[in-house]
Amino acid sequence: MEAAHKKQETVVIKKYANRRLYDTETSAYITLEDLCERVKEGREFVVLDAKTNQNLTNQVLTQIILEQEIKGAHLLPTEFLRSAIRFYDNKMGNVLQHYLDASMKSFIHNQDRVSQIFGKVGENAGSPFGQIEEMTRSNVAQGVQLFEKTMQMFNPFGAIYTGKAEEELQEEVAPKKKRAKR
Repeated sequence: MEAAHKKQETVVIKKYANRRLYDTETSAYITLEDLCERVKEGREFVVLDAKTNQNLTNQVLTQIILEQEIKGAHLLPTEFLRSAIRFYDNKMGNVLQHYLDASMKSFIHNQDRVSQIFGKVGENAGSPFGQIEEMTRSNVAQGVQLFEKTMQMFNPFGAIYTGKAEEELQEEVAPKKKRAKR
């Protein structure tokens, strides 16, 4: 039980010039497929160049994605890939990286919630679709808020300008909401 409470340590994988991957935890050579399984299991690792100690984790993870795509598991849409390539020379690339990371974390969180809801469907007679619809709305709202906050960082007028615009928008929307309720 004590081992279950220990924080999982990050395993170091050494990549040699001959493209071989060496697992320092098991003292054995492994394949990209082995690393793919580790990712799916949620196990942490870092890939370092055996000679220079340069961190190669992103390159190896990208290689794993490429191998999965070659095998026919087309997860990434073509237009997404084209857009991602365009961002490599764009100054907003760093912002996109953080946005995609936050979006993926939100998606995984919602996926877990959906799994829980569908797990309870057998127990309850109620429909889970209302809850899923609400989760979707919440996820979209969070994404919009994240994007807006990110864009505010690049606003030369900062929060003063944004705050004023939000107040004006609230003043415009409030009377319309009251009229709609009547």
